[in-house]
Parts: sequence; C-alpha cells; structure tokens
Amino acid sequence: MKEKFLNYLSYELNRSELTVKSYDEDLRAFEAYFTKLDSQLSWESVDSDVIRDWMESMMDKGNSATTVNRRLSALRSLYRFALSRGLVSTDPAYNIAGLKRSKPLPKFFKESELNQLFDDVAWGTSYKDLRARTIILCFYSTGIRLAELIALDDGDVDYRNMQLKVTGKGDKQRIVPFGKELAEALQAYQSVRDDMVARHSQALFVTEDGVRMNRGQVRYEVEKHMTRVTTQKKRSPHVLRHSFATAMLNHRADLKSVKDLLGHADLKTTEIYTHTTFEQLKKVYNQAHPRA
Repeated sequence: MKEKFLNYLSYELNRSELTVKSYDEDLRAFEAYFTKLDSQLSWESVDSDVIRDWMESMMDKGNSATTVNRRLSALRSLYRFALSRGLVSTDPAYNIAGLKRSKPLPKFFKESELNQLFDDVAWGTSYKDLRARTIILCFYSTGIRLAELIALDDGDVDYRNMQLKVTGKGDKQRIVPFGKELAEALQAYQSVRDDMVARHSQALFVTEDGVRMNRGQVRYEVEKHMTRVTTQKKRSPHVLRHSFATAMLNHRADLKSVKDLLGHADLKTTEIYTHTTFEQLKKVYNQAHPRA
C-alpha cells in the first residue's frame, strides 16, 4: 500500500524526488513503530489508537510538534489515497488532531539591565545620545509599538495630564499615561532638539536633518545602546515593549489594564506575558528555595 502511494506521488502528481523521499521517511518511521509494537499489524489493520500511541511515543522522545504534525500529515495523505482506491475500508487517521504548536515566550530585558542603562551608564551630551536615551525610555515607560513611536508628533504629548495620544493598528487611537521621569526626559530632548535642529515636520523624534525618523533608524539606535547592558541577541524595540508588559505584571498590574495600555484587541494576546512572568517566578523559586 505504501509503495502504491509513493508511486502515485511520483507519477500521477509529479511530486519532486525530494518530496517523495520525505514522505517515504515519515511513513517508514510509522511502519517501524507498528511492526515493533505487534508483528501481526499491517497498514490495513492499524487503528486510531496505534497512531495516537505513535504520536505520544514521538513526543516522549523529544520530537517537536512540527515534526509530529508533519509525520501525521504524511499518514493522513496515505490513508486518504488508500481509501479512495479501495485499499482500506476505513481511514484510521481521519479524526486524529495534530498537536498545537507552542508559541515561543516573548523575549524581554531584565529590569536590572534597564535600570543599569538609565541609572548607571554614562550617556553623552550630543543630540543623538539624548534622543536615543529618550526613545528607549519612551518604549520602556509606555510599551508603545515602533510604528506608534515614529508617528508621534509634538502635539500628541500632553504634559499637563502626563499622557500620550497614540495611533495604533487600524488607526485606532488610545491614551497612554507616562511618569515624571519620561516627562523630564522628553522636555530635555525637545529643548535640545529645538536649539540644534531645523525641523521640517511636527514629528516628535527627528533626524539631524529635521525629518521624521524611520523604522530602521530607531531600531538601530535601540540595538546599539542595548548592547551596553545586555548580551541578549534580540535587542529590538519590540523587546522593550515586551519588557514593559512583563515589568507591569511583575509589579502586580492587572491583565486587563496591561491589555489596554498595549492596545491589544483581545485579552488572549496579552495572556502570553503571564507565562513569561510565571517562568520568572519559577526561576526565582528554583534559585531561592533550599529544597527546590
């Protein structure tokens, strides 16, 4: 049955040699499993339980969800073919769901690293240094996205109420509060900017030529200066957004409030940060508890 299926892939569907080889390897893995499980089993006699046991066996051996799902997909294709050709009377793979792929936890900077950057690292007095520090502080203090920061105009900063008017995805606007430290940094930056730069737009963050900064320029500044306090490979503005959310939850902010501050449409999007904070708690527990 397997050989008929592989021939079907090669000669009727004209699949590449590499594709056919990949199917063959995945199907051989299942064949090796069920023949070892019971020498009386065949392609025609295996049932759903055998397939589920095989999946569990692969997971126990450390195979990723991607690998397990790929092999299950090959098995499904085989049995769909076999059923259509009358080689089997039922499809044992029909009702078997694939594994959910776990989403990687978001990367974030440690609070100690960011505290070091803002409190201990010596910053220059140039316009570029002042702008870079203010940008990084803005990301960490508000959790806004890269595109949202670039779009900020001077008129979006409300010092009286200590809040930013942010335009997010789908042109949806939200109000994000900020604290005294960012207020002072923004005012100092604007003062130097207005003395040194001839602006050609109302943008809050501008280049030395007075035009609105672009994504690449902001990302470069963040990555450049974060190397001063972290060895983490990923040092993007989005990691600062993750750092904001993680810090808020670690200091007992409720999930709904963090959702609104980040501008998430769905609470489920924000919930991934609870896994991050729990991982931190586990790490602290394992380091601190004498019998962990």
